[in-house]
Amino acid sequence: MRRVLFVVMAMVAAVCGLIFSSHAENVSLRGDYVEVRTASVFAGACHYNGEVVTTGRDAMMAWNVTSGKWQGVDLAGVRAMAIVTSDANLSDDDAVRQSELVIDARASEAQSQAMIDALQQKYVAALGKVVTVRTALISFERNGRSYAVAADDATINVEAMPNDLCCKMPNLVWYRPLVLLENRKVGYTAKAVYSGKHISTPWSRSGENSAFYGSFSL
Repeated sequence: MRRVLFVVMAMVAAVCGLIFSSHAENVSLRGDYVEVRTASVFAGACHYNGEVVTTGRDAMMAWNVTSGKWQGVDLAGVRAMAIVTSDANLSDDDAVRQSELVIDARASEAQSQAMIDALQQKYVAALGKVVTVRTALISFERNGRSYAVAADDATINVEAMPNDLCCKMPNLVWYRPLVLLENRKVGYTAKAVYSGKHISTPWSRSGENSAFYGSFSL
């Protein structure tokens, strides 16, 4: 009886191991992330109140996968961007959102499809309705806590805030990142430019604390 019980337990453990392994294979993406908003995410109360009902309706998001697979496809090295626009400030959970996805043109067809599927499945609330999906060459450079991302019509240059002020004064961080991040930090936007017309009218921001950066996993 004890031997039979041992065999059954071993079989159950093996099955659970296979299930866990399969699940981990499908959702183990990790990498770098940065986003820029059209509103200061770290600012004084008066500045925040002046923007919350008039702007903050657009954002650019960028992912750089450093390791992991999705649906069995290795996505290490794949980069993607999303341009998001809304009818209200993006802090409003009920705001209607639309987005454009851009996948690095150097990704294979299988990688592109897997990356699109991962983003649409995991970030549906952040992206809203995806109305355009296309490819373009995307550069994503991280140097310490500085980020430089560029596609054909989108540019992001974000630096760390001096002395981590956002951590010392968390009461002045008015928004949350559009996606869940590890080691979330507020970034200083040296330059952010969207010059396309696929999903939103062109916009630019610079010289303000309007970015978030950190590590993503899904």
